[in-house]
Amino acid sequence: MSTPPFLRLPACARTVRLETSRGSFAALEALPDGPVRSTALLVPGFTGSKEDFIALLEPLCAAGVRVVAVDQRGQHETGGPADEAAYELAELGLDVLALTEAVGGHGAPHLLGHSFGGYVVREAVLAAGGGASWRSLTLLSTGPAAIEPGEAARTKLLLDALTVMDLEGIWQVMREMDEGSGDQAARPAPEVAEFLHRRWVSNVPQSLAAMGRRLVSETDRVAELARAAAALPKLVLSGERDYAWPVPWQSAMAERLGARRVVVPEAGHSPNAERPAETARALLDFWADFH
Repeated sequence: MSTPPFLRLPACARTVRLETSRGSFAALEALPDGPVRSTALLVPGFTGSKEDFIALLEPLCAAGVRVVAVDQRGQHETGGPADEAAYELAELGLDVLALTEAVGGHGAPHLLGHSFGGYVVREAVLAAGGGASWRSLTLLSTGPAAIEPGEAARTKLLLDALTVMDLEGIWQVMREMDEGSGDQAARPAPEVAEFLHRRWVSNVPQSLAAMGRRLVSETDRVAELARAAAALPKLVLSGERDYAWPVPWQSAMAERLGARRVVVPEAGHSPNAERPAETARALLDFWADFH
C-alpha cells in the first residue's frame, strides 16, 4: 500500500465531499491562490486513498493547478455497500465519469490513476468512448494487464484471508509480518502508522475483494484504449522499480499507447509519495502543453 510521507494538509488544501449522480465521495481539494490554469482529478489504487497524493497538492497547486484527489467507492472515507458487485470495474469507471462531471469548472480536467486506479481511469475512458471529457490521461505505476505472478500470489493470500478474517485481524497479521522483517527504515512515523491502520479497517471488505480479484485476472486492454483515446494526450509515469508491474512492462505499454514515458529516479511503486517533487515536476511538464 502507498504510505503518505505526512498527513498535514498544506494551506491551499481542504477536505470536501463531492456530490455526484452516483453518490457522495470523500476528497481533498487544493486551490491555487491565483488564477486556475487547469484541474486534475487523481484516483488512488488498491488499499489506497486520497491521502496517497497529499505530497503532490502543494507543488501542483503552486503551479496553478486545482487538484482533486478522491477516495474511490469502498475506500477509506467514501464507504459503500457490502456487495462485491458494486465494485466491479465497470461500476468504478462510471464513478469516475460522475466525478469528472462533478469536479467541473476550468475546462476538462487532467485524469490520473495510480496502480489499480489506472484500471479504473482506463475503464472510464473506454466507457466514455474516448477522451473528450479530459485534457490528458496519466497512468501512474500501473500496467497493461494482471500484476506480476509473485505479487498475484500474495494478493491471492489476502483474498483467502478476507473470507475467514475481519480487517482488524488481517491488519494484525500484516503488522507482525512487518515487525518480523526487521526493516526499521521502512516503518512510518507513528501518526502515519496510525492513519494506515485506521484507513485499512475503514475499507469495505467487499471492495478489497473485488479489486484484488481484478488485479490477479485483468486482461490486456491496451490496444482498445489506444484506439478509443488516440487523440487524448497520454503519459505513463512510474518509479525505476515496481513490485506490481515490472518497469519494462510499463514502458512497453507506453509505446503501444503512443504515450509519453517518464521514469522517476529512486522511486518505487508510489512515486507520488516517495518522490513527490520529481513526480509533480513530471506531471507539470506534461500538462504544460495542455493548460
